[in-house]
Amino acid sequence: MLALQLTAELTGVTDLRPSDPENDPFYYMFKVSCTSCREVHDNWVGVSRFEQREMSGSRGEANFVWRCKNCKRESSAVIKTTPQPYEAAEVPKPKNILEFECRGCEFVKFKPEGNWEAKGIDSNTPFKEIDLTEGDWFDYDEKAGEEVSIKDVKWEIKRA
Repeated sequence: MLALQLTAELTGVTDLRPSDPENDPFYYMFKVSCTSCREVHDNWVGVSRFEQREMSGSRGEANFVWRCKNCKRESSAVIKTTPQPYEAAEVPKPKNILEFECRGCEFVKFKPEGNWEAKGIDSNTPFKEIDLTEGDWFDYDEKAGEEVSIKDVKWEIKRA
C-alpha cells in the first residue's frame, strides 16, 4: 500500500483537499514506474477514484490499468481511500491524503493539477478552485478580514 503525503504551511485556512465530487472528479496526476523493468513512463497519467477499468484476463477492475511499453507487463492501481483533508497545524507535518494499492507499478511523483478546496479557520469561508500547481496560494478572507495562504507545499509518495 502506498500513500500520497502532503506537508504544507496553512495560514487562516484548514481542511485542504482535492475537489473530488463524483459529478466532477479530480484526476490525480502521477508519474508511473514499472516494478518489473524499472522503466518510468514519459507522460503523466491521470487517475480518478470514480473510474473503473477492465484488467485483461478477466482479473477484475482497477482505477488505473497500464501496460509497460518496455517489458509489456500489465499493472494496475486501486485508490483505497477517499481524499483526507489536510488540517492547519502550528508545525506542518506530513499527512496521508490518499492511499492506493499498486500491482506491478508504482506511482513515483505527484503533480497537484486540478482544483483544491479549503475553508477559513475562524470564518468557515469556503475557498474553491485553489490552484497548487505553482506550489503557493494566497487569497483574502473577507469574513475574517485577513490574508490566507498555503505555502511550502511538499508532496511525497510513501509506503503506508
